[in-house]
Amino acid sequence: MNTSDLWERVVDNIKSSITPEAYSLWISPLKPLNFENNIFTLEVPNIYFSQWIVNNHQKNIETILSNSHGQPVTLEMKPQQDISSIIKIVGDTPEHIDNNNAPIIQKDQINPKYIFSGFIVGASNRFAHGCAEVVAKNPGKQFNPLFMYSGVGLGKTHLLHAIGNYIKQTTPNLKTLYATCEKFVTDYIESIRFDNTASIKRKYRDLDCLLIDDIQFLVGKEASQEEFFHMFNTLSTSEKQIVIVSDRPPKELEGIEERLISRLEWGIIADIQPPDLETRIAILHKKAEEERLYVPDDVILYIATQVKSNIRQLEGSLLKVTAFSLFTGTPLTVDSAQRILRDVIKPDGSAHITIENIQKVVADDFNIDMRDMKSKRRTDAIAFPRQIAMYLSRTLTDEFSTNAIGNAFGGRDHSTVMHACNKIKEKMNSDPYFNSKINQIIKKIRSME
Repeated sequence: MNTSDLWERVVDNIKSSITPEAYSLWISPLKPLNFENNIFTLEVPNIYFSQWIVNNHQKNIETILSNSHGQPVTLEMKPQQDISSIIKIVGDTPEHIDNNNAPIIQKDQINPKYIFSGFIVGASNRFAHGCAEVVAKNPGKQFNPLFMYSGVGLGKTHLLHAIGNYIKQTTPNLKTLYATCEKFVTDYIESIRFDNTASIKRKYRDLDCLLIDDIQFLVGKEASQEEFFHMFNTLSTSEKQIVIVSDRPPKELEGIEERLISRLEWGIIADIQPPDLETRIAILHKKAEEERLYVPDDVILYIATQVKSNIRQLEGSLLKVTAFSLFTGTPLTVDSAQRILRDVIKPDGSAHITIENIQKVVADDFNIDMRDMKSKRRTDAIAFPRQIAMYLSRTLTDEFSTNAIGNAFGGRDHSTVMHACNKIKEKMNSDPYFNSKINQIIKKIRSME
């Protein structure tokens, strides 16, 4: 009997003896690795899963394995994740995530962490991403200059570094420089101070590609604007690539000379909007994969629906809930995520969402009577939309307990609500089309805020 067959027997036995919620939290993430020399090795997400198995099911699992194999079998567990670095996040993550903190980068250097394959593309950023790829593949040939702008934490700096990394990898002979505008101003001041203006000209004008971050830092700095204007003209005349990012479009850069604004508008201007729900979910899934984190889908959906306008805060929230869960050894659920993020997520997001609104949107979507949400009817055509509404009531709201949700659905109890939530979670995990439908329903609910 092979490894998979042995584990299947174990799973079938355990599944019938524990609640669906416990199975989903603790057993579903486990993966059989190998079976050699009467040792069955099981991959677990982290040491807390190992501890739970040891305390609750190790003897039972070893008995099932031994009976199936015909010889005594020992269970060993291999944590997939070294949690020491993740636990460190608990101490490093502030209670309030600062949306204004820029990603950590080394001055004058292109951060190798930011590449195109690591950038999640959605409707909100597809144009900017496409322009960035064109520039990276043909520097100086099209879209010159490329001006990208967005609010804080939406990926413009990621794209800026991705351009630099692509050029360094594919055409390493080209001279490419990344610099913040603040660094440019500092270099200019230093060149004046030490009477060495030739140094800044050599650094910034003898390039094939210049990547400038946070151009808004030039506002009000007339002398620096003058130097930047001449540098821009030199590079542009020589058909060298210029990429500039900002927190606002050129015309809103008050305090910058009109002639420089005109130069910034010569090429392509691409904005990046806050990501939609599907993109936020994709970003969280990718971050979890990169960090090798086990995060249930309903927790990812909860974070994605609560944190809407800042990708850094989105990823930071994911790391924070995971770190606290690992640190305390408690399972990661929507309830625990709500508690952990209560100081990060502003209450105005979910306060406008009511169970009644959720019921109305779901009832309309499935073309059933609103009264059926509270009725005793159990036909699939009624029960299934009702379960969806229960699941969304638990995922999209903070203030309602499972008992309160049950009461809003005709006096149903905690176990009925949890059964509904687990059923919808399982279907979302296995059916991408259903997952997409749920996201569309969430959008409709959000539009009622």
